[in-house]
Amino acid sequence: MSQTVNQMSEPPLSQMIFGDKTPKKAFFTALVVGTILTMINHGDIILAGGAPPLLKVVLTYCVPYCVTTWGAIMGKRAQWQRDQDS
Repeated sequence: MSQTVNQMSEPPLSQMIFGDKTPKKAFFTALVVGTILTMINHGDIILAGGAPPLLKVVLTYCVPYCVTTWGAIMGKRAQWQRDQDS
């Protein structure tokens, strides 16, 4: 008796990045976390009426966006693997 295994290829990276509203979720996460981190790291400068270095602020928002997107990709890959194993 032979078994037919339904092995589908992993979804393309672009689908994992842009599917399931991942960019929207990552954007809102970056907005909240980036704002909190900006206030922690540069709040004294902002409250004194100064402007923090723009590059540092941009990176402060980019990092949580990238981390959220990476987490979504890893979660989708893990789910795909579980689906293939069952």
